[in-house]
Amino acid sequence: MDALDILTDLENVIPYFQAIFSADEHRVIGYEILGRYNGADGVESLGDFFLDEGIPDEYKLEVDQVILTKALDKALSLDEDVLLFINRDAEILMKDDGEVFLETLLEYEGKGIKLDRIVLEISERNYHGQFYHLDHLLIYYRTYGIKIAIDKMGSDSSYLDRIGDLAPDILKIDLLALRSTSTSHAYQNVLYSLSMLARKIGATLLFENIEMVYQLQFAWKNGGRFYQGYYLHFPEGNFVDRNIRKETLRDLFHEFIFSEKKKLSTIFDLTEEFQVQLQALLVKYKKYSSYEELLKLLTADLSDVAFRMYVCDEDGFQKSANIIKYDNDWIVQPEYTHKNWSWRPYFLENIIKMRNEKRGILSDLYSDIETGETVRTYSYPINAKEYLFIDLSYNFLDRMKLLLS
Repeated sequence: MDALDILTDLENVIPYFQAIFSADEHRVIGYEILGRYNGADGVESLGDFFLDEGIPDEYKLEVDQVILTKALDKALSLDEDVLLFINRDAEILMKDDGEVFLETLLEYEGKGIKLDRIVLEISERNYHGQFYHLDHLLIYYRTYGIKIAIDKMGSDSSYLDRIGDLAPDILKIDLLALRSTSTSHAYQNVLYSLSMLARKIGATLLFENIEMVYQLQFAWKNGGRFYQGYYLHFPEGNFVDRNIRKETLRDLFHEFIFSEKKKLSTIFDLTEEFQVQLQALLVKYKKYSSYEELLKLLTADLSDVAFRMYVCDEDGFQKSANIIKYDNDWIVQPEYTHKNWSWRPYFLENIIKMRNEKRGILSDLYSDIETGETVRTYSYPINAKEYLFIDLSYNFLDRMKLLLS
């Protein structure tokens, strides 16, 4: 596709619209505006045109403007609650300090498109200017009600540095790397962390590039409110019926809910079983002279379940050595005595919870620092001030089908 062919044939530069679906309504809540060229070879994406660094930004700005005005003309027929997602490269947007973009939106506001329906998806991949200039512009846009979305989360870690500065309304998370269940657990943890960050700053999560049901379930489970991708609907030249996937999404979410409730029930049942078992074992082995002796006694009953055990006090100081399983042998590691683990996430929170409820807790999945394996830890109050920690083995979790976060 030649850039000059496009610039001399702007009549055939057209907008396409990709539907964005919501978790709470199971229907289309907005459309992302995409650029297409209807040439001799049919309709082609303008993605390569905008990514080509050899094409002057002024040309890209002109094509952007054509796509936007044609899209807004069509959008005049939409319901008044439908959002319009507009992509802009920060470098191109700042060529005229964003004036033409805002003037266009204000023009169409007079025709009936309220600016609180506009979501600006800002990409900073090629931005070379001063960020405070860009931030000033985005803050100014927000005074008009325009929402700000950070694009390509999950594919470029540098965007994490900008979230605090921009406090975006929407984080758009790219699931392109999550195309199979074989994707590393570490990558899923990164996306989970982003979902926690969004919750902290009050941002809505939009998951894009959903191409299979597994990705949709992951997005739903990790707090995604909005979804987009070929699995749900391909981009089209016109606006699709807002209820086109309503029944399908409702049925799929019922399946997701059933699966999640089943997993949570399994976790609850296992926690109850551990509670009963540990109560009985501590009565059985109540005559021990040291915590190392207690841990050695417990290995006979927990060999198929645990790979490491230790005791800590309520401040996180380890009161025992580690006892850890290598092959079929349990090894004592005295060097861990007196280490402090209060810095670990949720450690003190769980201590207080166990102390108050006098019950054990089964942790979420996490990657063990030393072994790198995916584990869960069951912790149990031995008395009012000391707590037993049992790291559950990967094989046991696999048998119990508890390796899905």
